[in-house]
Amino acid sequence: MKNFLTLLFSASALIVSFLMVNTSPESGEPADGLNPDRVYEMRTYTTNEGKLDDLHRRFINHTLELFERHGMTNVGYWIPNDPELKENTLVFIISHESAEAAEANWDAFRADPEWQRAYEESHADGALVRHAESVFMSATPYSPMR
Repeated sequence: MKNFLTLLFSASALIVSFLMVNTSPESGEPADGLNPDRVYEMRTYTTNEGKLDDLHRRFINHTLELFERHGMTNVGYWIPNDPELKENTLVFIISHESAEAAEANWDAFRADPEWQRAYEESHADGALVRHAESVFMSATPYSPMR
């Protein structure tokens, strides 16, 4: 649990840094183009043994582009430094225009024939992901993006 909390706080710090770069230094208000309804989604995938490289290939060859096509913004992708997690864990953050958009984005992504094909092909030798966890986050009233 300690490792997960460390990972969560590290990812949160990265989001804050990202948001600070995208705000007006004078007012702290969102820079042009930022949406105050935007939600960020931190996802943690734990792979089956020996499947992390296959998951990386699927993201590189398919998932990143498909996320963008379906309204999701790729914010960042990380591998934990913790020896217990680095061999089977991928943590990433994507964003959506709103909570409602997130639901629509995921529905469209899952229904995409290109995604379905990539998913099936990547499972030819067994499932890649053993466990997936998702946390949706919105900015606090004191966040630099507000």
